[in-house]
Amino acid sequence: MSNPNFQRNTVQRQVILEELCRLKSHPTASDLHEIVRKRLPKISLGTVYRNLDLLSRGGQVLKLVSESGEARYDGNSENHYHIRCVECGRVDDLSETSDDPLENKCADLNGYELLGYRLEYIGICPGCQNIKKK
Repeated sequence: MSNPNFQRNTVQRQVILEELCRLKSHPTASDLHEIVRKRLPKISLGTVYRNLDLLSRGGQVLKLVSESGEARYDGNSENHYHIRCVECGRVDDLSETSDDPLENKCADLNGYELLGYRLEYIGICPGCQNIKKK
């Protein structure tokens, strides 16, 4: 009997994951589609979306959704901080902001077992700051 939760690792899914993990730019699905098409010219945008959804639900990638609903993806699924530009939507990783990890600061979580966290700072990226100065 087959396991309904099992997802076979397709060539498309593997290439999408490899390309995403090479990037630090936190691309949209459309951005990643353009990159993946260099290796798989016939891959559709729908295939990229479906595979990103499976990868994010499986915990292999992070899906970062902005207030506007735009999703960007991160190949680093470890807990880490992000900063998002409120002007252009760019997302960057931040290094730890203190010596004390967030998990150690959360003594009382109302009985929850902490599995991870997501913290996102917001600001204006250097590129958008330069545009405003002109």
